[in-house]
Amino acid sequence: MCAHDEADSGSTGVINDAEDSRSATPTVEPPRVVAAQAPIISSYNDKIRPLLDVIDRLRLLMVMKEGIQLPTIVVVGDQSSGKSSVLESLAGVNLPRSQGICTRVPLIIRLQNHASPRPEVCLEYNEKIVPVEESQLETAIIIATDEVAGHGKNISYTPITLVVKKDGVPDLTMVDLPGITRVPVHGQPENIYEQIRDIIMQYITPKESIILNVLSATVDFSTCESIRMSQQVDKNGERTLAVVTKADRAPEGLLDKVTADAVNIGLGYVCVRNRVGDESQEEARKEEARLFETNTHLSSIDKSMVGVPVLAQKLVQIQANIIAKCLPEIVKNISAKLNANVLELEKMPKALNSITEATQALMRIIGAAKESLKKLLWRGEFDEYPDDNTKHGTARLVEMLNKFSADLHNCEESNLTKDFLSEEIKILFDSKRIDLPNFLPHKAFLCVLQSKVERISHLPIQFAENAWDYIDDVVVSVFTSHSEMYYPLKVSTKRAAHKLVQKMREQSINRVKEIIEMEKLTGYTSNPDYMTEWTKLMSLQDSFIVQVNMCKPPSRAVLNGMGEIEIEHLRQHTNVLLLQQAFDLKMRMCAYWKLFKVRLVDSMALHLQYSVHNLVNNDMEEIVKELMGADGHGIEKMTVESRIMAAKREKLKRSIELLKESKDSVANTMDRIAGYEY
Repeated sequence: MCAHDEADSGSTGVINDAEDSRSATPTVEPPRVVAAQAPIISSYNDKIRPLLDVIDRLRLLMVMKEGIQLPTIVVVGDQSSGKSSVLESLAGVNLPRSQGICTRVPLIIRLQNHASPRPEVCLEYNEKIVPVEESQLETAIIIATDEVAGHGKNISYTPITLVVKKDGVPDLTMVDLPGITRVPVHGQPENIYEQIRDIIMQYITPKESIILNVLSATVDFSTCESIRMSQQVDKNGERTLAVVTKADRAPEGLLDKVTADAVNIGLGYVCVRNRVGDESQEEARKEEARLFETNTHLSSIDKSMVGVPVLAQKLVQIQANIIAKCLPEIVKNISAKLNANVLELEKMPKALNSITEATQALMRIIGAAKESLKKLLWRGEFDEYPDDNTKHGTARLVEMLNKFSADLHNCEESNLTKDFLSEEIKILFDSKRIDLPNFLPHKAFLCVLQSKVERISHLPIQFAENAWDYIDDVVVSVFTSHSEMYYPLKVSTKRAAHKLVQKMREQSINRVKEIIEMEKLTGYTSNPDYMTEWTKLMSLQDSFIVQVNMCKPPSRAVLNGMGEIEIEHLRQHTNVLLLQQAFDLKMRMCAYWKLFKVRLVDSMALHLQYSVHNLVNNDMEEIVKELMGADGHGIEKMTVESRIMAAKREKLKRSIELLKESKDSVANTMDRIAGYEY
């Protein structure tokens, strides 16, 4: 994984003071700056170490996978900017270097000041901890990188953690990312720039991230790709700190560059000189101090902006401040995520561990659902769904029945005046036979009736289909609600309930079709209103015939109860007997159709009630039979939870355990630091 993109032969970084830009953040009083040759160590670790420990612990727990953002110092820089040298100076260990990309995965560098004379160094990756001798660290990082990212030049998002416990190092945790390059070298993928850009943007975008931007003094800062990336997510530079390397190579004009701040580095600049060749860290620090004291161009840079010790102190302070600032929000986010996961787990269907348990649960579901459906579809009691009127079954079915009745009464066939007597005359012509002239053929009446019933037959069928579609929605919804806690049962009972309703739906529609066929078979009613209505209508016949046969007639005639009727088309028929028979046939049909519509609506209502009664009182047992299966072993299948649900349950349990541990870690740390002032 690791570390470094360049063989930097001496580089210097520049840091500027940034306290003013973070006035709103609680600050930790920085330690007194000691001589340049003194160890890089914080004198207030007892205050900031707990803060850093808890963030490191949360990062180790991978709480970021739960959507919890952690304060992080992210080290970015163009390839060969001197990034490796800066990190080596801070960590006090040698990191891999090459002329190409060496850092191919995020390297989390966790530094901890340790009083033991013998440093402790280890690598953590792929769920293992590997102790490493300091002299073998470069090789160990390369091996770990190859294991994580594969051999070659590929980039990986999977991090490696380097833990360094050593006397004199600052208490810091940083994430080193691959150096930015635009041109692929041999063995690198063509989209290497896009891969590196994506991984960098992932780390620097969260507002909790502090961007440590490593810049070479030999280049124009505004042309650096790392600056362009950081400005995309931190336009004003409020969380960006710059380290300017290689100051000894381009000392002239460096003061102007770091004080002019043309690229908006809100946390300031620091200039450092890294070790050269075989220099020890102590020798490198002495040479660094001498350089900034004696060089004509560099000595005028403020001492608060030069040197690795200043860089270390500034990073420690910024880190402590951002952690102290973000910790309350982290606690809040962890608690919110924990509560949400616990609630989601509680709402998850319960696993059924035995046939007995599954059978008992099934009986409870069937019983509860049956009672709910009786309330909704039969008794009209809506206490279970007071605010969801879509479930108020009896009321919704009445609405459907009323709509069917209105559609039937307002349909084309119920218009008594349109093309008045035209159909009747045609049918009478077609029904002619050798017979007495004053007999009205029954066949003619039946033809008119069958034609009219056929033309409205879609209305009762559509009503039945709509009613059963609605009933299906209610039944499936109720069963889903009552079986929500048992996923295998929920799936099975929903399917069985839907199957039962569809079976009854088919039977019901067939019954409606039978009713229609019966109405087409013959005309019959025992209702005396038929004769009363027909007699009343026939009393208008003579006056109607007179109006049709007038010498200078109007084009419209008025019939009581029907209104104005177009009659011009009837004057072509000079056969008075034919007109009388057509009028008689029309009035019979008008009187009968009035009763037919009422009877059809009543039939639909009674049939629907009968079917719903059977559904909620008698037919629910078919769901049990369906679930048991023909072999009687269907219930066993319900004890087997789907892989998806089992995996989700285990994922939630692991997440809850992790978040609880994270919450406890933060709580313990906050208790420890409660007495400190930040």
